[in-house]
Amino acid sequence: MGCGGAGFPASVKLSGHVDTLIVNAAECEPLIHKDKELLAGRPDEFFSGLAEAMKRVAARRGIIALKKKYADLIAAVAKRCPAEVTVFALDDVYPAGDEFVLVYEVLGRIIGPGGLPKDVDAVVQNVETLINIGRGRPVTRKTLTVAGLVHKPLTLEVPIGTPFKDVIAAAGGAVDPDSGVLVGGAMMGRLTNDLSEPVTKTTAGLIVLSKDHPLIRRYDRSPQAVRRIARAACDQCTFCTELCPRYLLNHPVEPHRVMRSFGLGISVDGAARYARYCSGCRLCSLGTCPEGLDPSEICGIIKKGADKGGSSQGVSPVPKPHPLRFARRMPMSRLVRKLGLEGLDDHAPLRDVRVTPRRVLIPLRQHAGVAAEPVVRVGQSVKEGDCIGDIPKGKLGAPVHASIDGRVVSVADAVGIEAA
Repeated sequence: MGCGGAGFPASVKLSGHVDTLIVNAAECEPLIHKDKELLAGRPDEFFSGLAEAMKRVAARRGIIALKKKYADLIAAVAKRCPAEVTVFALDDVYPAGDEFVLVYEVLGRIIGPGGLPKDVDAVVQNVETLINIGRGRPVTRKTLTVAGLVHKPLTLEVPIGTPFKDVIAAAGGAVDPDSGVLVGGAMMGRLTNDLSEPVTKTTAGLIVLSKDHPLIRRYDRSPQAVRRIARAACDQCTFCTELCPRYLLNHPVEPHRVMRSFGLGISVDGAARYARYCSGCRLCSLGTCPEGLDPSEICGIIKKGADKGGSSQGVSPVPKPHPLRFARRMPMSRLVRKLGLEGLDDHAPLRDVRVTPRRVLIPLRQHAGVAAEPVVRVGQSVKEGDCIGDIPKGKLGAPVHASIDGRVVSVADAVGIEAA
């Protein structure tokens, strides 16, 4: 399966034929470095997986999209590229890794609202997924970055299902024991205070920050508080819309109209036309709103409550982007300042640190689609790589495998395995 943020099954992405396969190595979340580190540290497996993926989709060419600030890595990767693969140097802006933004930057083609890269003869895969394809075995381990206020920021590989506390301990532990942890990233992640939570296939990183950090306080807001503030404080400055990456691709996304509709009590379906194609990148909430509001969260609320029928009907392909798109892109340096992340160690090298959890908890749903159905029972012995959850025939999803040798100790929404 895919190991990107959405967990979309790679087998589905690679089931059709396209002209171009784009490797998403943009990694636009601040402090997260796993894709860059994997490209540098696992080149043989990466290029093997890339060749296999290009073969499956009959791609004429492959393009590895990397940020131009990593000049040394670009040079090293370019030396390894076969004739049909090139490297594309991206500007350091957010969200360069958004699939729609990436395809436009690399190919100059705009995916229509509600569309997919295949609509413009392309497919996008991330670095770790291609490495897993190159390994040719079940996905049992996950690479992630541990950053922020830890003693030794690093990128490492751990068994899926490893508790967060074990991963943070491998980074030397938190500088302040009373910290908050952002799972996935500063922009599109979430806050957790439960370090027994397990690493999944889509966990890109853990960012440890002090409890009084503005981001921790922001993510700690209750849904009720987000709604209450949104109804009371929006002054309709339109910054959220004017700097929205999808709006700048001329998609019908207008967060300021969503906020207005929400404040005036307009029906969910009436507001949904302005929110339906929001990507959830949170740039409006964390990077542009001068009032500290959360338009992205409100867009998500509207999308969840709207009529799902025909969400992409009647939407035509977009011929060209907003004329001011280039000038309105958000530089990462500015975003890092806004997020209060300046001064933190922004290096997280790939380390061969061995993490051996005594027990793992492997969720049966780590991917887009339906949850896997357990195929093991309590007391059963399993080996790393054994299938412990499978997808019903004809359904979208990905099987789940044991990440360690051991004995099954629980089976519910997740399978618990105790090390042998």
